[in-house]
Formats: sequence, structure tokens, C-alpha cells
Amino acid sequence: MELYSPEGLRIDGRRWNELRRFECKINTHPHSADGSSYVEQGNTKIICMVRGPMEPAMKSQVNATSSTVEVNVSLANFSTFERKKRSKTDKRITELKTTLERTFNECIMGHLYPRTLISVTVQVLAQDGGLLAAMTNAVTLALIDAGIAMYDYVSGVNAGLYDQTSALLDLNTLEENDMCSLTIGVIGKSEKLALVVLEDKLPLDRLESVLAIAIAGSHRIRELMDMEVRKHGNMRLAKVSV
Repeated sequence: MELYSPEGLRIDGRRWNELRRFECKINTHPHSADGSSYVEQGNTKIICMVRGPMEPAMKSQVNATSSTVEVNVSLANFSTFERKKRSKTDKRITELKTTLERTFNECIMGHLYPRTLISVTVQVLAQDGGLLAAMTNAVTLALIDAGIAMYDYVSGVNAGLYDQTSALLDLNTLEENDMCSLTIGVIGKSEKLALVVLEDKLPLDRLESVLAIAIAGSHRIRELMDMEVRKHGNMRLAKVSV
């Protein structure tokens, strides 16, 4: 199976620097959470719900100077082709949970919410590559919907290196399994990174080109998320003013 043709087309017909279809919605569960979102990045589909800031149930979760972000990740059994039941202690789930907690503990203005807990629940409905990036985008939108102060958007995307030469943006599962890839989370319109995860070996001389394409892709995703947030804000404003 040819993942990248000599004509410069990938297996799904995209060029090297094209994103997959990206759709997002906020305030999808207004009655069951303080903030919620739904993200589709290609065929990867994520629901995220945020509750808080609220009083922690346990004293061990209390931070006197800042808020504590707690992330729960759940992968649906039907999210991949092989129906595999995963426990909460599964290594992959633990890695995703820890990465998201570290990222958003830094990106939230926690000093405004001392001694509180922000509970984030991420439900994965379908996986087709770019899982961590899609989760990052879903959590960002849900936190914004909950009205929690953040320094800026954190927009995530993955990129890979095909045949040690061609940098490709926004990989699907088939591409992820066949090449080395990295996932990044970019803060707003800057080139500052809140998140970098590299799970394979990537040649150092090619790292800059892969990072450059990933940062450009993240900026496009930020624009799409910002459009959805502004659209929802205008809709709420229209309801209030009627």
C-alpha cells in the first residue's frame, strides 16, 4: 500500500500540508457539565466535559495557591477496528491522562482558583490517528465553554516524516503506524509549545521541517476553533438581547 505517491498525494487524497476535515462544537451537554465540547478531526471523534472549579472531595487534591486539573480518559470499546476493552490502569490511557494534566495545569490561570478542582472527562468515540491532538483541542474548547481563564488556545496536531524525507501534516492511523511522528500543542498564534510528544526516533536534521509544518497546521486549527467559539458567543448574545 502506497502512503505517499510520486505525484504528491496521500492515501486519502490530501497533499503533504493539508489538514483532515476538522469540525468542532461547544456547549454540547449544557445540563450535565459546566463546559462541554465535541471534536471531529478526520475520523477521530472526541467528547469532552468539564466540571468546576469546585471544592475537591479529598484533602490531597487541595493546592493552597492554585487549582488542580484532574483528567479522566475513557476509550470506547468500539473506537477501533478491534473491540478491545481497556482498564483505567491501561498504560496508554495513563500516558494520555498524565500528558493532558501536565499541559493544562500550565495553561490555565490556576492562581485565580486556589483550593479548587477542575475535573475533565474525555470520551473517545472513534480513533483514526491524531488522538492526543484531538483530545487537546476538545479539552481547550470545553474549558473555554466552562468560562475557565486560560492564557490562550492550545491547538494540537500531529505530523510525521515519510521515508526520512517528506514531512506530512495531520496523520491518520495508517500513516501513524508506518512512520515516525510527533504531536504538538501550540499556544495561541505564537510558536510557543505547551505540548510536545515524540514517540519514535526522528532525525535531528529533519526535526525543524516537521515542527514548522505542525505549527502552521496548529495555527489553522486555532482559527477554526476560534470561529466556533465566536459563533456560539454571538448566538448566546442574541438570545440575551431578545
